Amino acid sequence: MILHRHLGPYDTTAVGLGEMPLTLENNLGEATGIDTIHAALDAGCRHIDTAWAYYQSGGTEQAGERLVRKALDTWDGPHDEVTVATKVGHFRNFTDGVPTWDVDGRPERLIHDAKQSAQALGGHAIDLLYFHRPDPKVPYNESIEAIKQLVDEGVARYAGISNASVEQIDIALGILGDRLIAVQNQFSPIYRQSADTLAYTAKRGLSFVCWSPLGGYRKKKDAHKFDPFRAVAQRRGVSYQQVVLAWELAQGDHVFVIPGAHRPATILDSLHAGELELSAEDLAGLR
Repeated sequence: MILHRHLGPYDTTAVGLGEMPLTLENNLGEATGIDTIHAALDAGCRHIDTAWAYYQSGGTEQAGERLVRKALDTWDGPHDEVTVATKVGHFRNFTDGVPTWDVDGRPERLIHDAKQSAQALGGHAIDLLYFHRPDPKVPYNESIEAIKQLVDEGVARYAGISNASVEQIDIALGILGDRLIAVQNQFSPIYRQSADTLAYTAKRGLSFVCWSPLGGYRKKKDAHKFDPFRAVAQRRGVSYQQVVLAWELAQGDHVFVIPGAHRPATILDSLHAGELELSAEDLAGLR
């Protein structure tokens, strides 16, 4: 059975689907994207994470949100069980032939994009709206005040912050109070710099959502860091990706993971991570 945990008021799956690879560069097309989301939902996944900025650089904006809506509109399962999270504050550039990212945390931009997100996702209140990434050109509290306005106006039910420091968590809590339910930061075997925020969210009663939990588009020099996870996987007869996700979930009951997937088989394998109980010996070897 797929592991469920409480993400604020939502009873949802600890392993969600990170939608980004389905609409970023090198995706396998809309049909495969919809099949992947349907496969995840049919297998019991009940949390989907997307963003306003999940589209190919130079392409149609909000492709990820539109894909999620299309997949849900064509799925005959229990929609009321599914939690959809999206994010505002990022956008794509195409500079010198290279796809890049940029930020815009101005309140007016956040409010504008969040309302677009709500429409793209079906016109109802967004389950969970994140401020995607701090903008060094805009005071952090001003960006969070915009997120608060969106929650107050009913554009979003609950709020989250992403790529945030401990100090920024405190600022957001001071403004949003109990409407802030999640912090989404990068965390994986090759990126443990956010361990302080993982621990701090537990103390403050917030969920911690790992983005890029499998290491993302990592460099070859980092490959050896997964060797201990491969060793455990070989002993347990599972994929090393399941071991990585299970290790992250073992960091605390407040932890969630949102692995990306390009095709159904990938997310179906990842969903089994919630069933994998690592022993004390396993965890000691992975520490």
